[in-house]
Amino acid sequence: MKKYSTHNELQVVNEAVSAYITKDIKPFLDIKNFSFSDFINDKILVIKSIRKGLSYQLFKTVMLFSPFSEDEWAEYLNISTKSLQRYKKTKDFHFKPIHSEKILEIAEVTAFGKEVFDNNTQFHDWLNTPSLAFNNLTPAELLKDSYGKALVMDELNRIDQGIFA
Repeated sequence: MKKYSTHNELQVVNEAVSAYITKDIKPFLDIKNFSFSDFINDKILVIKSIRKGLSYQLFKTVMLFSPFSEDEWAEYLNISTKSLQRYKKTKDFHFKPIHSEKILEIAEVTAFGKEVFDNNTQFHDWLNTPSLAFNNLTPAELLKDSYGKALVMDELNRIDQGIFA
């Protein structure tokens, strides 16, 4: 199981998003108080980011923010762990749009899941517990494709609203 850091993870993600946007997407944008939530909610900015490709630096920050290991990320992105390690060594590496989209989808689930659950451990446990709502699959297993991600987000919304079926 992944160890969770005690520092303010969200602040680190917010800073990484701000740096990525000002460097790669909107160089002249003044975004001192721009957060990851602002980024995810600005769908046009997300589309531009996907098309440009996320930098490895931003991915690394998202990966540290998420409850998933490097091996799990490689599986979600349908690439080898060796490729991820090679990307880390490549200067100014940017993911392909298909991978960038998947990274942002999982980041969105992670951000919302951390809002819904009291702590990272509860969220991690929920992700890895088979659910009757998902035909005894774990939510983490469903994150491999967009339809599964939508089911997980719907279930997180129900939990957030206090609807337990």
